[in-house]
Amino acid sequence: QVQLVESGGGLVQPGGSLRLSCAASGSMFGILAMAWYRQAPGKQRDLVASITFRGSTNYADSVKGRFTISRDNAKNTVYLQMNSLKPEDTAIYYCNVPPPGPYIPWGQGTQVTVSS
Repeated sequence: QVQLVESGGGLVQPGGSLRLSCAASGSMFGILAMAWYRQAPGKQRDLVASITFRGSTNYADSVKGRFTISRDNAKNTVYLQMNSLKPEDTAIYYCNVPPPGPYIPWGQGTQVTVSS
């Protein structure tokens, strides 16, 4: 079974950048589409970006032009480069498969806080 561990979050000022990483265990990673989600306090978990196993990407309108999702199948890792961060990007960020994909347990997520 695939297990997911997110890292790279932190406190950053508005306009700053962060790069999130998601390390996945298990041999299925190379054939899975992957995605980043985020959940702000009191809100539902939303899909932010996704990438197919061949590298085709999709983004939520709120992050287009600012965030870039990528993957390294040799390292079983998916990344989220976040630029021009805004306070409304503050959330816990998770990686997982995009819907409707197979069930994979959620990791602990990584906190991103954008504040001056």
